[in-house]
Amino acid sequence: MAMSAGSSVVKVGVGFGTALAITISWTANKSLLWVLIHGILGWIYVVYYALFKHFG
Repeated sequence: MAMSAGSSVVKVGVGFGTALAITISWTANKSLLWVLIHGILGWIYVVYYALFKHFG
């Protein structure tokens, strides 16, 4: 079964969101526990950080 282009884009977006969340979390907290939690949350943490920590 071949993957459609749409599902491929979604997987890349989710993967990028996770990587970005991990990077932001490590830079902000230097804690592996928070990296794990924020990596699971992915884009939710990225948006939270952008709205409330970075610009707030």
